[in-house]
Amino acid sequence: MERLVIVGPSGHGKSVFIKALAGLLEPTSGAVRVKDQDLYNTDKGSRQDLMKRMGMLFQKNALFDSMTVLENVTFPLKQVTDFSEAEIIKRAKGFIEAVGLDHAFELYPDELSGGMQKRLGIARAMALKPEILFYDDPTAGLDPITSRKIVELIIDLNIENSGTVVMITNDMNRAFQIADRMVMIVDQELIVTGDEMQTKDHSDPRVKQFVMGLLEGPLRVVE
Repeated sequence: MERLVIVGPSGHGKSVFIKALAGLLEPTSGAVRVKDQDLYNTDKGSRQDLMKRMGMLFQKNALFDSMTVLENVTFPLKQVTDFSEAEIIKRAKGFIEAVGLDHAFELYPDELSGGMQKRLGIARAMALKPEILFYDDPTAGLDPITSRKIVELIIDLNIENSGTVVMITNDMNRAFQIADRMVMIVDQELIVTGDEMQTKDHSDPRVKQFVMGLLEGPLRVVE
């Protein structure tokens, strides 16, 4: 079990990178290996099996507006598993309760706050109990208190269900809150910066500038 956080300046490829890892965007070179299998260079059946091991929470949540909270979470279970209807409902309700939305089973996404929508997205991503769960900036647009709560929820669910978390964020407070290990994507380069202390003490001036939020340094400030 590990929680890996990806940070880096906007526009340097973090979302493209995580989508390639998740099997959503085939890279033009190199390979993505899951359980010692090449995700993109395998037969269709093997790739589908590997994809079932993974889940993803998109930055915009990607919820179905026409479905209720319960229907949003049961949808992937109906598509992928052979569970009975009763088993699907039971599992879906369990994860909805785990993210604190048990009062909202019949509500629609547009009736939920931003933080509640994010929690619903987490419940849906967790419903299949993936071995690897990708989070594309799960606290984007949320206030600091809600952001902290969302990351605490991700940590709690990860501990309860084990597995691996790979998360993108540019909020260094949240990055340090959740990360066992961190990497930075900058200038088409992947820098393994290590844990919190190793990242803060990293010798690369680009890492130091980004972590400290400095205006002066090798990184160009995008206005």
